[in-house]
Amino acid sequence: MTAVLACLLSAVDAFAGEENWAQWRGPNQNGATASAHDLPVQFGPDRNMRWKVALPSWSAATPVVWGDTIFVTSAEEGFHDVQQYKPGEQPKAGAKPEPGSATRDKILLLAINRADGKIRWNRQIGDHNRIYRKHNLASPSPVTDGRRVWAMTGGGSLRCFDFEGKQLWERDIQHDYGAFGLNHGYASSPLLDSGRLYIQVLHGMRTDDPSYVFAVDASTGKTLWKVERPTDAPNESPDDYSTPIIATIDGQRQLIVSGGDYVTGHSLQTGKEVWRMGGFNPGAERFYRTIASSLAIGDVIYTTSTRGKPFIAFRAGGKGPLPPSAMVWQNDLGSDVPTPTTDGRRIFVVNDRGIVVALDAKTGKVLWDRERIEPGIYSASPLLADGKIYATNEDGTTTVLSAGPEFEILTVNRLDSHTLASPVAVGDQLFIRTAEYLYCFSKK
Repeated sequence: MTAVLACLLSAVDAFAGEENWAQWRGPNQNGATASAHDLPVQFGPDRNMRWKVALPSWSAATPVVWGDTIFVTSAEEGFHDVQQYKPGEQPKAGAKPEPGSATRDKILLLAINRADGKIRWNRQIGDHNRIYRKHNLASPSPVTDGRRVWAMTGGGSLRCFDFEGKQLWERDIQHDYGAFGLNHGYASSPLLDSGRLYIQVLHGMRTDDPSYVFAVDASTGKTLWKVERPTDAPNESPDDYSTPIIATIDGQRQLIVSGGDYVTGHSLQTGKEVWRMGGFNPGAERFYRTIASSLAIGDVIYTTSTRGKPFIAFRAGGKGPLPPSAMVWQNDLGSDVPTPTTDGRRIFVVNDRGIVVALDAKTGKVLWDRERIEPGIYSASPLLADGKIYATNEDGTTTVLSAGPEFEILTVNRLDSHTLASPVAVGDQLFIRTAEYLYCFSKK
């Protein structure tokens, strides 16, 4: 046995038995994990840092972790440093990098050793990168099943690799189905389940083409089904940047798609729409694009609309349009960009301005009423792990809260680097991706 192989096997053994973080919102599609343990409360460059690795450039994509391997997407080295832009001074939607975009506009997938942070390999997964206000075309997070990894770009490139970096197949979704027509660029992540990738393209601001949802055979890349997803939402309101989830409704697992003023349930086998819930744009506003993804607890779906108004919990089921009686509760305490998290009993919301709310999942009763954490803009979604909530703002500052019955700030930790990606926890390790580095924090 070679020394290299021995080291790899040792690393695999060290992480055996842990719950993996295989896609954007983790093992339960809700930003929470019950298996993470002994996570650091205090961390930074000089405290509890196991390693950090420099990334080629910035992205909003969240890392995914399987065993001893971490995958993350990134723009290419030399691409714009997001920190040079002050609020309101970002390039206009669709602006290309400058200068040298011909050689500095690639989008990459990186495989990183979890044990030491070394980059194992990187592969190009797209090109023609663009800035769309605060994000770029490297925003969608990859997904993995432990043998293969899939990555999609905001330009529609969809590719599959094995863990050694060999490309198995690729697709160009815009070539196949037409140009994406979102006002701020495509950013939804694919959802992986039972050997299938589920992908939504909900748009309307810059296209007359219908929105659609499709399923792909994860092994071959072939489309299994594709269905239109109609909406009467006006102007920019059809645009959606969320990721679908799966929930069990009426005893059947269904694909839940939110955006375009509706939440819809679809057959996993055919894509056919089973039911839909409205009421998410009560004023028929023209600029009600949605970003945050939905949550599911049993057959109750929790969806926060534009700027958190409204935040609706409803009981899904049956066929066709759901009646008003399907609503369980409603308030205006949701979030715009960050997706809430849940422990199954409570819903934890961190809004874009750093206001935290905890709600009783069944009744909507306010348990923590608009508590303030570290000031700043919050785009990353909160992590719930090890009895704690980790909320990171765009300045790279993470507030750690107790997930107990009372609101309590445990610590505030600063990395001083622009951050859009959501924190991830696996085992006793916390991973935070900033514009410059991927960090691994651990007490050990």
